[in-house]
Amino acid sequence: MKIKKLLRQTFKAAVEITFWCCILAVACVVGQVFLFASFRIPSDSMQPALTGGDYVLVWKPTLGARLFNLLDALEGKKVGIYRLPGWRSVRRNDVLVFHFPYPHRGDSIGMHMLKYYIKRCVALPGDTFRIDGGIYRVNGSADTLGIHYRQAEMGAMADSLFSPDIFRCFPFDSAYGWTVKHFGPLYVPGRGSTVAVDTQNIVLYRNPIMYETGKKITVRDGHVCLDGERLDAYTFAKDYYFMAGDWVFDSRDSRYWGLLPDDLVVGRAALIWKSEDRMTGKLRWARFFRKIR
Repeated sequence: MKIKKLLRQTFKAAVEITFWCCILAVACVVGQVFLFASFRIPSDSMQPALTGGDYVLVWKPTLGARLFNLLDALEGKKVGIYRLPGWRSVRRNDVLVFHFPYPHRGDSIGMHMLKYYIKRCVALPGDTFRIDGGIYRVNGSADTLGIHYRQAEMGAMADSLFSPDIFRCFPFDSAYGWTVKHFGPLYVPGRGSTVAVDTQNIVLYRNPIMYETGKKITVRDGHVCLDGERLDAYTFAKDYYFMAGDWVFDSRDSRYWGLLPDDLVVGRAALIWKSEDRMTGKLRWARFFRKIR
């Protein structure tokens, strides 16, 4: 009888442990999907705000969590992404974590599930963005965008050390000749905004249009065509952002690959919850729980 009682108690304890383990696993999954995510910073492209070895917390309810087919995304298939309502929209100078938008090649936007970037948003949907002498500007806005003294250093370096070709950037087209010192103006489209399309400015919007429609853009007889049909204007279905790293000397950002669609944004980086030296592994306690600005 004692053995039977012991077996019943053991079985009951095992069931209870399994139950609570399942509850904990479900809570972790729900938390990762709807509430938060943690990312390790691998490089110094966001110095001084962030440095390699920092671990940042993304609080998803701020901008709204996303729902999509995870298995299809991991297989590299195009997925429909739905964003839940958030507390607020993206603001200029928000630091965002997002999927790198060019996982395969530079002529199409996609979602790389295992490759994340973290950059600062310097232009919102509806903004007209430009770079004057290395300084980021938005027409009609007095906001200080990014880290001005770093941008000024980049402008000075471009004059004193390097030829303009080294600083060439998006859209890498001779009709524009933009550089990281003199760039734009570039209109950043948003949901519902209509842009006139011609054979010159299509290089600016080719990738977003193909991303939204899944159709191929060609230029024929002096006109832009979308799957063979003439395209004179396009109304965008998504919001887009212009992203920049604070360490402007070494940051692969929108200056080089273009606009970021909203549905690739994981969320806003809220704080550094942990930090360790990449070389020694020692914890950098002074950076723990530091708010990201």
